[in-house]
Amino acid sequence: MAKTKILFITHEMSPFLEISKISEITRQLPQAMQEKGFEIRILMPRFGNINERRNRLHEVIRLSGMNIVVDNNDNPLIIKVASLPAARMQVYFLDNEEYFQRKKVFRDESGKFFNDNNERSLFFGKGVLETVKKLGWSPDVVHCHGWFSAMVPLYLKKVYHEDPTFKDAKVFYSLYKEDFGADTLSAKYGEMPAQEDVDVQDSAAYGSGNYVDLYKGALTYTDVAVINDSELNAEVLQFIEDQKIRVFKPNGDDDYESFSTLYEEFAPEEIEA
Repeated sequence: MAKTKILFITHEMSPFLEISKISEITRQLPQAMQEKGFEIRILMPRFGNINERRNRLHEVIRLSGMNIVVDNNDNPLIIKVASLPAARMQVYFLDNEEYFQRKKVFRDESGKFFNDNNERSLFFGKGVLETVKKLGWSPDVVHCHGWFSAMVPLYLKKVYHEDPTFKDAKVFYSLYKEDFGADTLSAKYGEMPAQEDVDVQDSAAYGSGNYVDLYKGALTYTDVAVINDSELNAEVLQFIEDQKIRVFKPNGDDDYESFSTLYEEFAPEEIEA
């Protein structure tokens, strides 16, 4: 049987951007799976505090030049790439001057949540999937990490479900203790996709755009929920139970054998000549 092809989507990854434990998991897990023979791709935003010269990022001309529509506005997408020679891995970065070229990631200098974090998240989610289409590479598993990728599961199940690139892909969503308090992406987070891509009833799962609603929305369209933290929000955990979503709990962040066994379940069948 052929090995599973895994697409990792994250807003942070060591050594490029280190905000939380997500950065280390998304650095080590893909490498461990690649060493086990899985085929992987990694995509993340190119936030303004990621040093291009130090990390040797360069533009991928053949992938750049697309426009991503968010809130009825066209936004140019630039794709860059960097290599991790020690791991023999490449990481693709999605860039846009208006959304990502800031010194801060999610909050301004005074600690205030950026008002357009909802647009930035939607741009990233759509941009990732359009980039993978342009790569001509069809993942068997799309593994999302963190709240910034929360709309990707809906896009996969309701917008790209008939696209040959993604029609057979299973969605994994890793849950972390990411609560951003009273801050919210607002109900507009679910309303904006309905302008272009999905039925308003489908995106209504994202509710008010707060932390709990983001996770509930993403989990509504998730095949496997990966529990990466022991202290997750009780309401989110109850939602998983009520919706009977499959749960995977690794025995630690470095339980690569269990991850490998799980991914192998979704390997494509080899076609006999």
